[in-house]
Amino acid sequence: MIETFHILVALFLSLGILLQSRASGLSATFGGSGSSLQIQRRGAEKLIYKATIWLSIVFFALSLLRWFI
Repeated sequence: MIETFHILVALFLSLGILLQSRASGLSATFGGSGSSLQIQRRGAEKLIYKATIWLSIVFFALSLLRWFI
């Protein structure tokens, strides 16, 4: 049961990391701004960012729980 939940959290965490966009990606390569300013996340990007943080916390907690059980 815990193993299945751990695998699901790992899959969603991987998906969340892959969905996040980089500010200095291809746009900076082809003439976009190369400055490193503070990036404000809004809307869906902010939701994905916060969900990724929470999924990483849950993943770490499940890892510790599986280690001690």
